[in-house]
Amino acid sequence: MSSTEQHLRVTVAALMYATGEDQRTLAEGLGLSQSQISRKQTGHAAWSIGDLDRLAAHYGMTVIDLLRGADHAVSRLPEGRRAAAIGGVQTMLAAS
Repeated sequence: MSSTEQHLRVTVAALMYATGEDQRTLAEGLGLSQSQISRKQTGHAAWSIGDLDRLAAHYGMTVIDLLRGADHAVSRLPEGRRAAAIGGVQTMLAAS
């Protein structure tokens, strides 16, 4: 069974994808370094309670929205934060 920490890493990755952010951009938004984000996302360091507060504020949602999973968190992104709304490019795989 997956841990809460693993679910959070998946959620952060989904939010980064949906917003078109890379680790450096997220790090700047949270006041961390890119290497700190990398360690947190690979499981070599843990996301803290304070990080949750900063992540939620960065993405314009509540901490509870972050913890409800990737699909829910992405659905809670403010419309202006999505990559398509800010000129980013998203691709979709064709259904087989």
